[in-house]
Amino acid sequence: MSWHPQYRSSKFRHVFGKPASKENCYDSVPITRSVHDNHFCAVNPHFIAVVTECAGGGAFLVIPLHQTGKLDPHYPKVCGHRGNVLDVKWNPFDDFEIASCSEDATIKIWSIPKQLLTRNLTAYRKELVGHARRVGLVEWHPTAANILFSAGYDYKVMIWNLDTKESVITSPMSTISCHQDVILSMSFNTNGSLLATTCKDRKIRVIDPRAGTVLQEASYKGHRASKVLFLGNLKKLMSTGTSRWNNRQDNLSVPLMEEDLDGSSGVLFPFYDADTSMLYVVGKGDGNIRYYEVSADKPHLSYLTEYRSYNPQKGIGVMPKRGLDVSSCEIFRFYKLITTKSLIEPISMIVPRRSESYQEDIYPPTAGAQPSLTAQEWLSGMNRDPILVSLRPGSELLRPHPLPAERPIFNSMAPASPRLLNQTEKLAAEDGWRSSSLLEEKMPRWAAEHRLEEKKTWLTNGFDVFECPPPKTENELLQMFYRQQEEIRRLRELLTQREVQAKQLELEIKNLRMGSEQL
Repeated sequence: MSWHPQYRSSKFRHVFGKPASKENCYDSVPITRSVHDNHFCAVNPHFIAVVTECAGGGAFLVIPLHQTGKLDPHYPKVCGHRGNVLDVKWNPFDDFEIASCSEDATIKIWSIPKQLLTRNLTAYRKELVGHARRVGLVEWHPTAANILFSAGYDYKVMIWNLDTKESVITSPMSTISCHQDVILSMSFNTNGSLLATTCKDRKIRVIDPRAGTVLQEASYKGHRASKVLFLGNLKKLMSTGTSRWNNRQDNLSVPLMEEDLDGSSGVLFPFYDADTSMLYVVGKGDGNIRYYEVSADKPHLSYLTEYRSYNPQKGIGVMPKRGLDVSSCEIFRFYKLITTKSLIEPISMIVPRRSESYQEDIYPPTAGAQPSLTAQEWLSGMNRDPILVSLRPGSELLRPHPLPAERPIFNSMAPASPRLLNQTEKLAAEDGWRSSSLLEEKMPRWAAEHRLEEKKTWLTNGFDVFECPPPKTENELLQMFYRQQEEIRRLRELLTQREVQAKQLELEIKNLRMGSEQL
Protein backbone atom coordinates (compact mmCIF):
# COMPACT_ATOMS: atom_id res chain seq x y z
CA MET A 1 0.00 0.00 0.00
CA SER A 2 1.47 3.38 -1.04
CA TRP A 3 2.28 5.89 1.71
CA HIS A 4 0.62 9.30 1.60
CA PRO A 5 1.84 12.23 3.69
CA GLN A 6 -0.55 13.19 6.47
CA TYR A 7 -0.56 16.87 5.53
CA ARG A 8 -0.40 18.34 2.07
CA SER A 9 -0.03 21.92 0.99
CA SER A 10 -3.20 22.53 -0.99
CA LYS A 11 -5.69 25.38 -1.18
CA PHE A 12 -8.47 22.79 -1.55
CA ARG A 13 -7.58 20.70 1.49
CA HIS A 14 -10.49 22.15 3.49
CA VAL A 15 -13.19 22.09 0.81
CA PHE A 16 -16.52 21.06 2.31
CA GLY A 17 -19.96 20.17 0.98
CA LYS A 18 -22.83 22.43 2.00
CA PRO A 19 -26.36 21.11 1.36
CA ALA A 20 -29.05 23.64 0.53
CA SER A 21 -31.71 24.46 3.08
CA LYS A 22 -35.14 22.85 2.73
CA GLU A 23 -36.68 25.94 1.10
CA ASN A 24 -33.89 26.00 -1.52
CA CYS A 25 -34.46 22.38 -2.56
CA TYR A 26 -36.93 21.08 -5.16
CA ASP A 27 -39.59 19.04 -3.39
CA SER A 28 -42.31 16.64 -4.61
CA VAL A 29 -40.46 15.90 -7.87
CA PRO A 30 -41.55 12.56 -9.41
CA ILE A 31 -38.03 11.26 -10.19
CA THR A 32 -37.74 8.32 -12.56
CA ARG A 33 -37.40 4.82 -11.14
CA SER A 34 -35.47 3.53 -14.14
CA VAL A 35 -32.56 1.21 -13.35
CA HIS A 36 -30.44 2.64 -16.19
CA ASP A 37 -27.00 3.85 -14.96
CA ASN A 38 -27.27 7.49 -16.03
CA HIS A 39 -27.34 10.87 -14.31
CA PHE A 40 -31.08 11.48 -15.08
CA CYS A 41 -30.45 15.17 -14.43
CA ALA A 42 -28.95 18.08 -16.38
CA VAL A 43 -28.42 21.62 -15.12
CA ASN A 44 -27.50 25.01 -16.57
CA PRO A 45 -27.63 28.56 -15.13
CA HIS A 46 -31.33 28.87 -16.06
CA PHE A 47 -32.97 25.45 -15.72
CA ILE A 48 -32.76 22.04 -14.12
CA ALA A 49 -34.00 19.10 -16.22
CA VAL A 50 -34.83 15.78 -14.57
CA VAL A 51 -36.19 12.55 -16.05
CA THR A 52 -39.57 11.74 -14.52
CA GLU A 53 -42.13 8.99 -14.29
CA CYS A 54 -44.78 9.23 -17.00
CA ALA A 55 -47.55 6.90 -18.17
CA GLY A 56 -47.74 6.12 -21.87
CA GLY A 57 -44.25 7.18 -22.94
CA GLY A 58 -41.20 9.05 -21.70
CA ALA A 59 -40.97 12.57 -20.30
CA PHE A 60 -38.78 14.92 -18.34
CA LEU A 61 -39.33 18.08 -16.32
CA VAL A 62 -37.68 21.44 -16.99
CA ILE A 63 -37.81 23.57 -13.84
CA PRO A 64 -36.52 27.17 -13.66
CA LEU A 65 -33.56 27.27 -11.32
CA HIS A 66 -35.09 29.92 -9.06
CA GLN A 67 -38.38 27.99 -8.67
CA THR A 68 -37.49 26.08 -5.50
CA GLY A 69 -39.85 24.61 -2.96
CA LYS A 70 -42.72 22.21 -3.55
CA LEU A 71 -43.47 21.39 -7.17
CA ASP A 72 -47.03 21.52 -8.43
CA PRO A 73 -48.23 17.92 -9.07
CA HIS A 74 -49.65 19.12 -12.42
CA TYR A 75 -46.44 20.87 -13.46
CA PRO A 76 -46.05 20.68 -17.29
CA LYS A 77 -43.72 18.05 -18.74
CA VAL A 78 -41.62 17.82 -21.88
CA CYS A 79 -43.07 14.72 -23.50
CA GLY A 80 -42.99 13.27 -26.99
CA HIS A 81 -40.98 10.06 -26.75
CA ARG A 82 -42.86 6.78 -27.08
CA GLY A 83 -40.52 5.02 -24.63
CA ASN A 84 -38.79 5.91 -21.36
CA VAL A 85 -36.29 8.79 -21.53
CA LEU A 86 -32.81 7.48 -20.66
CA ASP A 87 -30.61 10.60 -20.88
CA VAL A 88 -30.91 14.40 -21.17
CA LYS A 89 -28.14 16.95 -21.89
CA TRP A 90 -28.27 20.74 -22.23
CA ASN A 91 -26.57 22.34 -25.21
CA PRO A 92 -23.40 23.92 -23.70
CA PHE A 93 -23.76 26.89 -26.09
CA ASP A 94 -27.51 27.48 -25.78
CA ASP A 95 -29.17 27.42 -22.35
CA PHE A 96 -32.61 27.02 -23.96
CA GLU A 97 -31.88 23.90 -26.03
CA ILE A 98 -31.78 20.34 -24.70
CA ALA A 99 -31.29 16.87 -26.21
CA SER A 100 -33.05 13.73 -24.97
CA CYS A 101 -32.76 10.07 -25.95
CA SER A 102 -35.14 7.22 -25.31
CA GLU A 103 -35.98 3.56 -25.47
CA ASP A 104 -37.93 4.35 -28.67
CA ALA A 105 -34.54 4.50 -30.50
CA THR A 106 -34.79 8.24 -31.24
CA ILE A 107 -33.07 11.43 -30.11
CA LYS A 108 -35.07 14.64 -29.89
CA ILE A 109 -33.88 18.24 -29.70
CA TRP A 110 -36.14 20.62 -27.78
CA SER A 111 -36.30 24.42 -27.66
CA ILE A 112 -37.37 25.51 -24.17
CA PRO A 113 -39.30 28.82 -24.08
CA LYS A 114 -37.92 31.62 -21.92
CA GLN A 115 -41.27 32.09 -20.21
CA LEU A 116 -42.60 29.45 -17.85
CA LEU A 117 -44.30 26.40 -19.35
CA THR A 118 -48.07 26.48 -18.93
CA ARG A 119 -48.83 23.14 -20.60
CA ASN A 120 -46.98 20.01 -21.73
CA LEU A 121 -44.37 20.65 -24.41
CA THR A 122 -44.77 18.09 -27.19
CA ALA A 123 -43.37 19.96 -30.22
CA TYR A 124 -39.69 19.10 -30.67
CA ARG A 125 -37.32 21.11 -32.87
CA LYS A 126 -35.54 18.12 -34.43
CA GLU A 127 -35.81 14.34 -34.35
CA LEU A 128 -32.81 12.12 -35.06
CA VAL A 129 -33.65 8.66 -36.33
CA GLY A 130 -30.86 6.21 -37.09
CA HIS A 131 -30.33 3.75 -34.23
CA ALA A 132 -31.82 0.28 -34.55
CA ARG A 133 -32.25 -0.17 -30.78
CA ARG A 134 -32.77 2.08 -27.77
CA VAL A 135 -30.42 5.04 -27.30
CA GLY A 136 -28.74 5.16 -23.89
CA LEU A 137 -26.38 8.16 -24.07
CA VAL A 138 -26.15 11.60 -25.69
CA GLU A 139 -23.21 14.02 -25.52
CA TRP A 140 -22.69 17.46 -27.06
CA HIS A 141 -19.30 18.27 -28.56
CA PRO A 142 -17.37 20.51 -26.12
CA THR A 143 -16.14 23.12 -28.64
CA ALA A 144 -18.08 22.76 -31.93
CA ALA A 145 -21.60 24.10 -32.34
CA ASN A 146 -24.49 21.80 -33.33
CA ILE A 147 -22.51 18.54 -33.14
CA LEU A 148 -24.18 15.79 -31.09
CA PHE A 149 -23.00 12.24 -30.30
CA SER A 150 -25.35 9.38 -29.42
CA ALA A 151 -24.66 5.82 -28.26
CA GLY A 152 -27.24 3.08 -28.68
CA TYR A 153 -27.79 -0.53 -27.70
CA ASP A 154 -27.02 -1.42 -31.33
CA TYR A 155 -23.32 -0.99 -30.27
CA LYS A 156 -22.94 2.14 -32.45
CA VAL A 157 -21.92 5.74 -31.76
CA MET A 158 -23.51 8.16 -34.22
CA ILE A 159 -22.39 11.73 -34.96
CA TRP A 160 -25.14 14.19 -35.89
CA ASN A 161 -24.86 17.61 -37.50
CA LEU A 162 -27.83 19.68 -36.33
CA ASP A 163 -26.88 22.66 -38.49
CA THR A 164 -29.53 21.75 -41.10
CA LYS A 165 -33.05 22.87 -41.93
CA GLU A 166 -34.61 19.39 -41.77
CA SER A 167 -36.77 18.72 -38.72
CA VAL A 168 -36.26 14.94 -39.05
CA ILE A 169 -32.69 13.75 -39.68
CA THR A 170 -32.53 10.12 -40.74
CA SER A 171 -28.82 9.72 -41.48
CA PRO A 172 -25.92 10.72 -39.20
CA MET A 173 -22.75 12.39 -40.50
CA SER A 174 -20.80 9.28 -39.53
CA THR A 175 -21.09 6.12 -37.46
CA ILE A 176 -18.46 4.56 -35.17
CA SER A 177 -18.88 0.77 -35.24
CA CYS A 178 -15.84 -0.54 -33.35
CA HIS A 179 -17.68 -1.68 -30.19
CA GLN A 180 -18.61 -5.30 -29.60
CA ASP A 181 -21.16 -4.72 -26.81
CA VAL A 182 -23.24 -2.01 -25.11
CA ILE A 183 -21.46 1.34 -24.68
CA LEU A 184 -21.55 2.44 -21.04
CA SER A 185 -20.04 5.94 -21.14
CA MET A 186 -18.46 8.57 -23.40
CA SER A 187 -16.00 11.36 -22.61
CA PHE A 188 -14.24 14.02 -24.71
CA ASN A 189 -10.85 15.57 -24.21
CA THR A 190 -10.65 19.37 -23.84
CA ASN A 191 -10.84 20.32 -27.53
CA GLY A 192 -13.04 17.40 -28.59
CA SER A 193 -10.48 15.80 -30.90
CA LEU A 194 -10.58 12.48 -28.98
CA LEU A 195 -13.42 10.38 -27.62
CA ALA A 196 -13.00 7.80 -24.85
CA THR A 197 -15.60 5.08 -24.28
CA THR A 198 -16.20 2.20 -21.91
CA CYS A 199 -18.01 -0.89 -23.09
CA LYS A 200 -19.63 -3.92 -21.56
CA ASP A 201 -16.85 -6.02 -23.14
CA ARG A 202 -14.57 -4.52 -20.39
CA LYS A 203 -12.50 -2.52 -22.86
CA ILE A 204 -11.68 1.18 -22.75
CA ARG A 205 -11.18 2.72 -26.18
CA VAL A 206 -9.72 6.05 -27.29
CA ILE A 207 -11.24 6.93 -30.66
CA ASP A 208 -10.67 9.55 -33.33
CA PRO A 209 -14.34 10.61 -33.65
CA ARG A 210 -14.07 11.97 -37.20
CA ALA A 211 -12.22 8.99 -38.67
CA GLY A 212 -14.00 6.45 -36.45
CA THR A 213 -10.71 4.61 -35.82
CA VAL A 214 -9.54 3.21 -32.49
CA LEU A 215 -6.26 4.90 -31.50
CA GLN A 216 -5.78 3.00 -28.23
CA GLU A 217 -7.52 0.10 -26.55
CA ALA A 218 -7.04 -1.17 -23.02
CA SER A 219 -8.55 -3.83 -20.82
CA TYR A 220 -7.61 -4.88 -17.32
CA LYS A 221 -8.35 -8.35 -16.01
CA GLY A 222 -9.22 -7.26 -12.45
CA HIS A 223 -11.15 -4.11 -13.36
CA ARG A 224 -14.61 -4.02 -14.93
CA ALA A 225 -14.85 -0.38 -16.07
CA SER A 226 -18.27 1.29 -16.17
CA LYS A 227 -17.40 5.00 -16.56
CA VAL A 228 -14.42 6.75 -18.14
CA LEU A 229 -13.27 10.36 -18.00
CA PHE A 230 -10.60 12.46 -19.71
CA LEU A 231 -8.63 14.39 -17.08
CA GLY A 232 -8.45 17.73 -18.88
CA ASN A 233 -5.11 18.39 -20.53
CA LEU A 234 -3.17 15.94 -18.34
CA LYS A 235 -3.22 13.31 -21.13
CA LYS A 236 -4.64 10.82 -18.66
CA LEU A 237 -7.81 8.76 -18.46
CA MET A 238 -9.66 7.84 -15.28
CA SER A 239 -12.10 4.96 -15.10
CA THR A 240 -14.41 3.76 -12.36
CA GLY A 241 -15.82 0.27 -12.05
CA THR A 242 -15.76 -2.86 -9.96
CA SER A 243 -13.31 -5.65 -9.31
CA ARG A 244 -14.09 -9.36 -9.45
CA TRP A 245 -14.73 -9.16 -5.68
CA ASN A 246 -17.34 -6.43 -6.24
CA ASN A 247 -15.13 -3.74 -4.71
CA ARG A 248 -15.79 -0.40 -6.36
CA GLN A 249 -12.60 0.96 -7.85
CA ASP A 250 -11.21 4.30 -8.90
CA ASN A 251 -8.70 3.53 -11.63
CA LEU A 252 -6.30 6.00 -13.21
CA SER A 253 -4.94 4.56 -16.44
CA VAL A 254 -4.22 1.16 -14.93
CA PRO A 255 -0.40 1.25 -14.69
CA LEU A 256 -0.44 4.55 -12.75
CA MET A 257 -2.79 4.03 -9.83
CA GLU A 258 -5.67 1.93 -8.55
CA GLU A 259 -7.73 2.54 -5.44
CA ASP A 260 -10.44 0.40 -3.82
CA LEU A 261 -13.26 2.49 -2.37
CA ASP A 262 -15.85 0.13 -0.86
CA GLY A 263 -17.85 -3.03 -1.43
CA SER A 264 -21.02 -1.44 -2.73
CA SER A 265 -22.42 -2.56 -6.07
CA GLY A 266 -23.64 0.85 -7.30
CA VAL A 267 -22.04 2.68 -10.21
CA LEU A 268 -19.47 5.41 -9.49
CA PHE A 269 -20.01 8.66 -11.43
CA PRO A 270 -16.74 10.62 -11.84
CA PHE A 271 -16.63 14.41 -12.42
CA TYR A 272 -13.42 16.30 -13.12
CA ASP A 273 -12.95 20.04 -12.65
CA ALA A 274 -10.00 21.01 -14.86
CA ASP A 275 -9.89 24.53 -13.35
CA THR A 276 -9.07 23.27 -9.85
CA SER A 277 -7.68 19.80 -10.80
CA MET A 278 -10.22 18.23 -8.47
CA LEU A 279 -11.92 14.88 -9.08
CA TYR A 280 -15.32 14.14 -7.53
CA VAL A 281 -16.59 10.55 -7.30
CA VAL A 282 -20.31 10.14 -6.66
CA GLY A 283 -21.66 6.70 -5.78
CA LYS A 284 -25.09 5.68 -7.03
CA GLY A 285 -27.12 4.18 -4.22
CA ASP A 286 -25.15 5.83 -1.42
CA GLY A 287 -25.05 9.39 -0.11
CA ASN A 288 -21.31 10.02 -0.26
CA ILE A 289 -19.32 12.30 -2.55
CA ARG A 290 -15.57 11.68 -2.39
CA TYR A 291 -13.15 14.22 -3.77
CA TYR A 292 -9.50 14.09 -4.71
CA GLU A 293 -6.82 16.34 -6.11
CA VAL A 294 -5.25 15.18 -9.37
CA SER A 295 -1.66 15.96 -10.35
CA ALA A 296 0.67 15.05 -13.19
CA ASP A 297 3.25 13.71 -10.72
CA LYS A 298 3.02 10.73 -8.40
CA PRO A 299 0.90 9.72 -6.57
CA HIS A 300 -1.37 11.33 -9.24
CA LEU A 301 -4.43 11.10 -6.99
CA SER A 302 -4.51 12.63 -3.50
CA TYR A 303 -7.55 12.01 -1.33
CA LEU A 304 -8.95 15.18 0.24
CA THR A 305 -12.11 14.16 2.11
CA GLU A 306 -15.72 13.23 1.46
CA TYR A 307 -19.20 14.65 1.88
CA ARG A 308 -21.41 12.20 3.78
CA SER A 309 -25.18 11.94 3.78
CA TYR A 310 -27.74 9.34 4.83
CA ASN A 311 -29.90 9.99 1.77
CA PRO A 312 -28.86 7.82 -1.20
CA GLN A 313 -28.70 9.46 -4.63
CA LYS A 314 -30.44 7.97 -7.66
CA GLY A 315 -28.75 10.37 -10.07
CA ILE A 316 -26.78 13.58 -10.07
CA GLY A 317 -26.61 16.85 -11.98
CA VAL A 318 -23.74 19.34 -12.18
CA MET A 319 -23.91 23.11 -12.64
CA PRO A 320 -21.51 24.57 -15.25
CA LYS A 321 -18.82 26.80 -13.74
CA ARG A 322 -20.41 29.97 -15.15
CA GLY A 323 -23.48 29.36 -12.97
CA LEU A 324 -21.65 29.17 -9.62
CA ASP A 325 -21.89 31.69 -6.79
CA VAL A 326 -18.38 33.15 -6.69
CA SER A 327 -19.25 35.47 -3.79
CA SER A 328 -19.45 32.45 -1.44
CA CYS A 329 -16.29 30.77 -2.90
CA GLU A 330 -18.35 27.97 -4.46
CA ILE A 331 -16.18 25.87 -6.81
CA PHE A 332 -18.63 23.08 -7.74
CA ARG A 333 -22.33 22.38 -7.32
CA PHE A 334 -24.17 19.08 -7.46
CA TYR A 335 -27.92 18.49 -7.75
CA LYS A 336 -28.65 15.24 -5.96
CA LEU A 337 -31.73 13.18 -6.90
CA ILE A 338 -33.20 11.55 -3.78
CA THR A 339 -35.92 9.17 -4.96
CA THR A 340 -36.98 8.11 -1.46
CA LYS A 341 -38.00 11.70 -0.68
CA SER A 342 -38.92 12.89 -4.21
CA LEU A 343 -36.37 15.62 -3.59
CA ILE A 344 -33.64 17.39 -5.58
CA GLU A 345 -31.02 18.71 -3.17
CA PRO A 346 -28.32 21.18 -4.31
CA ILE A 347 -24.93 20.61 -2.67
CA SER A 348 -22.31 23.35 -2.95
CA MET A 349 -18.61 22.59 -2.64
CA ILE A 350 -17.11 25.57 -0.78
CA VAL A 351 -13.53 26.72 -0.27
CA PRO A 352 -13.52 28.40 3.17
CA ARG A 353 -12.15 31.96 2.85
CA ARG A 354 -12.43 34.87 5.25
CA SER A 355 -12.29 37.56 2.58
CA GLU A 356 -15.54 38.40 0.76
CA SER A 357 -13.76 39.75 -2.33
CA TYR A 358 -13.39 37.82 -5.58
CA GLN A 359 -10.83 35.00 -5.18
CA GLU A 360 -8.78 35.01 -8.37
CA ASP A 361 -6.67 31.98 -7.42
CA ILE A 362 -9.60 29.53 -7.21
CA TYR A 363 -11.39 30.88 -10.30
CA PRO A 364 -9.03 30.69 -13.28
CA PRO A 365 -10.45 31.42 -16.76
CA THR A 366 -12.96 28.71 -17.62
CA ALA A 367 -14.86 27.47 -20.68
CA GLY A 368 -17.68 29.82 -21.62
CA ALA A 369 -20.95 29.46 -23.53
CA GLN A 370 -19.59 30.36 -26.96
CA PRO A 371 -18.43 27.67 -29.44
CA SER A 372 -14.93 28.00 -30.86
CA LEU A 373 -15.81 26.08 -34.03
CA THR A 374 -18.73 25.73 -36.39
CA ALA A 375 -19.99 22.26 -37.25
CA GLN A 376 -18.45 22.41 -40.73
CA GLU A 377 -15.07 23.56 -39.38
CA TRP A 378 -14.93 20.62 -36.96
CA LEU A 379 -16.06 18.12 -39.59
CA SER A 380 -13.35 19.41 -41.95
CA GLY A 381 -10.67 18.50 -39.39
CA MET A 382 -10.08 21.70 -37.37
CA ASN A 383 -9.48 21.63 -33.61
CA ARG A 384 -9.64 24.55 -31.18
CA ASP A 385 -9.62 24.84 -27.41
CA PRO A 386 -12.72 26.26 -25.70
CA ILE A 387 -13.20 30.03 -25.56
CA LEU A 388 -12.41 31.09 -22.01
CA VAL A 389 -14.28 33.54 -19.80
CA SER A 390 -13.57 35.04 -16.41
CA LEU A 391 -16.00 34.35 -13.57
CA ARG A 392 -15.35 37.78 -12.06
CA PRO A 393 -18.72 39.59 -11.80
CA GLY A 394 -19.13 42.05 -14.68
CA SER A 395 -16.29 40.62 -16.75
CA GLU A 396 -16.44 39.99 -20.49
CA LEU A 397 -15.01 37.29 -22.73
CA LEU A 398 -11.25 37.01 -22.43
CA ARG A 399 -11.16 36.12 -26.11
CA PRO A 400 -14.35 37.27 -27.85
CA HIS A 401 -13.39 35.63 -31.17
CA PRO A 402 -11.72 32.22 -31.54
CA LEU A 403 -8.17 32.61 -32.74
CA PRO A 404 -5.69 30.04 -34.06
CA ALA A 405 -3.28 28.83 -31.40
CA GLU A 406 -0.27 30.30 -33.18
CA ARG A 407 -1.76 33.79 -33.37
CA PRO A 408 -0.84 35.96 -30.34
CA ILE A 409 -3.64 37.55 -28.34
CA PHE A 410 -3.55 41.37 -28.49
CA ASN A 411 -2.65 43.07 -25.20
CA SER A 412 -3.30 46.80 -25.12
CA MET A 413 -0.81 47.38 -22.30
CA ALA A 414 2.16 45.74 -24.05
CA PRO A 415 4.43 47.52 -26.57
CA ALA A 416 2.71 47.22 -29.94
CA SER A 417 3.53 47.63 -33.60
CA PRO A 418 2.35 50.77 -35.53
CA ARG A 419 -0.43 48.68 -37.11
CA LEU A 420 -1.75 47.60 -33.71
CA LEU A 421 -1.45 51.18 -32.43
CA ASN A 422 -3.60 52.34 -35.34
CA GLN A 423 -6.21 49.73 -34.39
CA THR A 424 -6.11 50.99 -30.80
CA GLU A 425 -6.63 54.60 -31.92
CA LYS A 426 -9.54 53.53 -34.11
CA LEU A 427 -11.20 51.74 -31.22
CA ALA A 428 -10.61 54.76 -29.00
CA ALA A 429 -12.30 57.04 -31.53
CA GLU A 430 -15.30 54.71 -31.70
CA ASP A 431 -15.64 54.72 -27.93
CA GLY A 432 -15.53 58.51 -27.89
CA TRP A 433 -12.43 59.01 -25.81
CA ARG A 434 -8.80 59.96 -26.39
CA SER A 435 -5.86 60.02 -24.01
CA SER A 436 -2.37 61.39 -24.40
CA SER A 437 0.36 58.93 -25.27
CA LEU A 438 2.24 59.80 -22.07
CA LEU A 439 -0.72 58.93 -19.84
CA GLU A 440 -1.39 55.83 -21.95
CA GLU A 441 2.11 54.54 -21.25
CA LYS A 442 1.82 55.21 -17.51
CA MET A 443 -1.72 53.91 -17.13
CA PRO A 444 -1.89 50.84 -14.84
CA ARG A 445 -3.53 47.59 -15.99
CA TRP A 446 -6.56 47.94 -13.74
CA ALA A 447 -7.41 51.28 -15.36
CA ALA A 448 -7.75 49.53 -18.72
CA GLU A 449 -10.12 47.02 -17.12
CA HIS A 450 -12.21 49.84 -15.64
CA ARG A 451 -14.17 50.41 -18.85
CA LEU A 452 -14.87 46.68 -19.31
CA GLU A 453 -16.36 46.44 -15.81
CA GLU A 454 -18.48 49.57 -16.34
CA LYS A 455 -20.09 48.11 -19.47
CA LYS A 456 -21.59 45.20 -17.52
CA THR A 457 -22.10 46.46 -13.99
CA TRP A 458 -25.68 45.25 -14.25
CA LEU A 459 -24.51 41.69 -14.88
CA THR A 460 -23.72 39.19 -12.16
CA ASN A 461 -21.99 35.99 -13.39
CA GLY A 462 -23.35 36.74 -16.88
CA PHE A 463 -26.98 36.86 -15.67
CA ASP A 464 -29.11 39.95 -16.32
CA VAL A 465 -30.81 40.93 -13.07
CA PHE A 466 -33.59 42.65 -15.04
CA GLU A 467 -34.63 39.33 -16.59
CA CYS A 468 -35.54 37.90 -13.19
CA PRO A 469 -39.33 37.43 -13.03
CA PRO A 470 -41.27 39.07 -10.19
CA PRO A 471 -41.57 36.94 -7.03
CA LYS A 472 -44.75 34.93 -6.62
CA THR A 473 -44.21 33.56 -3.12
CA GLU A 474 -42.76 34.81 0.14
CA ASN A 475 -39.80 32.46 -0.32
CA GLU A 476 -38.99 33.92 -3.76
CA LEU A 477 -39.36 37.44 -2.34
CA LEU A 478 -36.79 36.64 0.37
CA GLN A 479 -34.42 35.19 -2.20
CA MET A 480 -34.72 38.33 -4.34
CA PHE A 481 -34.11 40.49 -1.26
CA TYR A 482 -30.92 38.57 -0.41
CA ARG A 483 -29.74 38.84 -4.01
CA GLN A 484 -30.32 42.60 -3.95
CA GLN A 485 -28.40 42.90 -0.68
CA GLU A 486 -25.51 40.98 -2.22
CA GLU A 487 -25.62 43.25 -5.28
CA ILE A 488 -25.56 46.36 -3.06
CA ARG A 489 -22.55 44.98 -1.17
CA ARG A 490 -20.74 44.27 -4.42
CA LEU A 491 -21.48 47.76 -5.77
CA ARG A 492 -20.18 49.32 -2.55
CA GLU A 493 -16.95 47.38 -2.94
CA LEU A 494 -16.75 48.53 -6.56
CA LEU A 495 -17.30 52.15 -5.49
CA THR A 496 -14.52 51.88 -2.90
CA GLN A 497 -12.16 50.48 -5.55
CA ARG A 498 -13.07 53.33 -7.90
CA GLU A 499 -12.27 55.91 -5.19
CA VAL A 500 -8.86 54.33 -4.63
CA GLN A 501 -8.21 54.25 -8.36
CA ALA A 502 -9.19 57.93 -8.69
CA LYS A 503 -6.75 58.91 -5.94
CA GLN A 504 -3.97 56.91 -7.58
CA LEU A 505 -4.66 58.60 -10.91
CA GLU A 506 -4.57 62.02 -9.25
CA LEU A 507 -1.17 61.20 -7.74
CA GLU A 508 0.16 59.98 -11.09
CA ILE A 509 -1.04 63.15 -12.85
CA LYS A 510 0.59 65.26 -10.13
CA ASN A 511 3.87 63.36 -10.55
CA LEU A 512 3.72 63.77 -14.33
CA ARG A 513 3.18 67.53 -13.99
CA MET A 514 6.10 67.86 -11.58
CA GLY A 515 8.29 65.88 -13.97
CA SER A 516 7.30 68.07 -16.95
CA GLU A 517 8.01 71.25 -14.93
CA GLN A 518 11.51 70.01 -14.05
CA LEU A 519 12.16 69.33 -17.74
